[in-house]
Amino acid sequence: MGLELPKYPEMEEDQVFNFTDSEIVSHVKQALASVLSGDNNSYNQLVGVMHHSKHLAPDEVALLETTLKALAGAVSSIDITHHDSLLSAIYCMSMWNYGPHVADALAELIVSLAISNGKYLDLCLGMLVSNFTPPPYFLDKLKMPHGLERKGQVLSRVHAAFKKIADYVPLAPLRLLTIVLQGMPTIYHKDRAIVIYVENMLKLESGEIGELVGSTILMAVVDRLIELDVEIGWDAILQDDFSKGIFEMELEDVDDIEESAEPDVGEFRLSRKSLAGNSIAELLDNLLVLTFEHLESCEREGRLAKVFETLLQSFRVTVLSAYKSKFAQFVMFYACALDPENCGMRFATVLADLFVQDSQPQPTRMSAVSYLASYLSRAKFLAASSISSMLKRLVDWCLEYCEAHDGDINPNAHRVFYSGCQAIMYVLCFRMKVFVDVPRLKSELLIPLEQVLKHKLNPLKVCLPSVVEEFLRQAKAASLFTVCKTFIFDGLLESELSRAFGGLERLDTFFPFDPCLLKKCDSFIRPMFVFWSMVKPTYDDAFDDDDDDDGSSDDDLVQDFVNENEDIMNDEFGKSFDEQGVDMDEFDYALKKMSITPKATSNYKFGGRFQEPARMPSRIRPSTSPESL
Repeated sequence: MGLELPKYPEMEEDQVFNFTDSEIVSHVKQALASVLSGDNNSYNQLVGVMHHSKHLAPDEVALLETTLKALAGAVSSIDITHHDSLLSAIYCMSMWNYGPHVADALAELIVSLAISNGKYLDLCLGMLVSNFTPPPYFLDKLKMPHGLERKGQVLSRVHAAFKKIADYVPLAPLRLLTIVLQGMPTIYHKDRAIVIYVENMLKLESGEIGELVGSTILMAVVDRLIELDVEIGWDAILQDDFSKGIFEMELEDVDDIEESAEPDVGEFRLSRKSLAGNSIAELLDNLLVLTFEHLESCEREGRLAKVFETLLQSFRVTVLSAYKSKFAQFVMFYACALDPENCGMRFATVLADLFVQDSQPQPTRMSAVSYLASYLSRAKFLAASSISSMLKRLVDWCLEYCEAHDGDINPNAHRVFYSGCQAIMYVLCFRMKVFVDVPRLKSELLIPLEQVLKHKLNPLKVCLPSVVEEFLRQAKAASLFTVCKTFIFDGLLESELSRAFGGLERLDTFFPFDPCLLKKCDSFIRPMFVFWSMVKPTYDDAFDDDDDDDGSSDDDLVQDFVNENEDIMNDEFGKSFDEQGVDMDEFDYALKKMSITPKATSNYKFGGRFQEPARMPSRIRPSTSPESL
C-alpha cells in the first residue's frame, strides 16, 4: 500500500514519498539504528509521533497508525537501553484517546514487544492494565452512548492482547496477576474508575486466563468489598440499641419508608437514609451489583459451582473474620440463591461444620452459627427439608453438650453453646409453623429442643431477650412445650448474663443477613429474601382463619415439605412417610385443620400467585409466595 511518511532529515523539506509496508519498516529501523551512531534527529522525530494523542487531524491519525504498525514490524531493532524514551512514550499511550484503527495498531505493537523479549513483558502487561481505566477527562463521558462505545472498543482490545501474549508466553498470566493486584485502585479513587477496574478483573476471571489466576482475582475482589464494608461504621446506620426489638424494628418496605417522614429514633433498627450520600456505601453498592451480575454469567455458563468454592474460601478467610460485616456477605447469599440445591446447601453445611468443630476458635464458631441462623431464616429459596436438616444438627449438638455439662449458668464458659441455642430459637421465630405442623419434624426437633432449654445451663436466661421472647410467644401459641416456670419469661430485659455471653464483640446481636440497606443490591436480594413482615407467627389470629384475600397461607411451606420429601433421594429425606415413621392419620388431620385438600395442594408449589420479578435470574424460583412465609 502507499502511505505518506513524515519528512525525516535525510528527506528534502518539500519531498513526500510513498512507501510500501516493507520500506516503512526499513525506514523506522534506520531511525532506530541512527541512535547508536549519535544521530538522534530521525529517532527524536519518531518519538515525537508517539506523543500525538487527542484532537488529531486525519493526516495525523494516519501517520500515527502507520508508525505504530512499522514499529510492530521492527521490534527486534528496539533496545531497552538506547530507546528508552521511545518505549516510555509507547507505554504512556492510552487506547482511550484514539479510534479503532490506531487502537488496533497500538495493541499489535504491545503484543509484538511482549513476545519478542522477556525484558518487555512486565512493561507491556502494565501498559495494558493501565488501560483498564480511562483518563480522568473521559470518566464523565462514560455516562453517554459514545463513551460506552469507546469503552467496549478499548477493553475488548486489551483482553484480546492478554490472550495473544499468554498464547506465546505461558508465564504471562502469573505476571499479569501480580500487576493487576498491585494496580488495583484504592477505595479513595474515583468510584467509576474502581468499578471499571473491578469489571476488568472479573472479565479476566471469566476468560481463558482465569483458569490460572481467576480464583486469586476473585478473592481480591472480595477483599476490596470487605475494605469498603469496614469503612462504613455501624454508627452510620444504627439508630437505636440494636440488642432490643430485633423483630419490631426491622427495615422492610423501602418504598414506604423513603416516602414517609424521617423516622423517630428507635422506629427502625437500621436506617437506609443514614447511608444516603455516603460515597463509600454507594461504591460498595455498585461493586456488589457488578459481582452479582458476574455470578449470574457464571451460572449461565455452568461454572458457578467452581466459582462458589473460591467464594467460600474467601468467605472463611476474610468475611467470616471481619468484625460484623454489614453488606459484603450478600455475595454469598446471592450465589446460594442462584443454585440453592448445591451452593445453597454447601454454604449451610460449611457453617454448621465450623460451629461444631472444637478446634475452631470460639469467635469463629459463634460467628459461623450466627451466619447460619440468619441464612436459614432469611433465604426464601431454601427447601424446608434443608432447613430442618441443619436445625436438627444444631439441636443434636446442643443436646450432646447438655449431656456432657452438668454445671450452672456461666455465659463466658459456655458461649458457643448459648450461641447455638440462640441460633435455633432465631430460626424458629421465622420458621416455626413449618415444624409444628409436620409431626416428624416436631418429634425430631422440638421435643429434643425442650430438653436443651430446660437444662441447668438455662439458655432462656442468657440468650438475647428479644429472640427468647419472640420464640416463647410462638411456642406458647403453638402449645409447643409443657407449661412450666422455666418458660414463663414475659417482659424480658437485657441482663448481664446475655451481655456476658456475647462478649466484647457482642456476637449475640449479630444477624448478618438482616435486610440489605444498599439500594441497588436490594433489587437483587429482595425477590429471594424473607422479611419479618412476611412471617405469620403462630400467635397470629390469621393462622386459624381462612386464607387471606390474596389466597396465600402458611400451608405452602408445609406442602413444600411434603413435595420435597417425595423427591429427595438422599439420606432419610429420600424415604417414604411410612419409612420415616410419620403417622399419616395425624398428618391428614393437620392438613384438614388447615383446610388443605389433595386437590388444592397439587399445584401449590408453583401456583402462579407469585409473579417473578424482572431482576430474578432464570434459575431462581421461590418455593413459596412471600405472604406464606
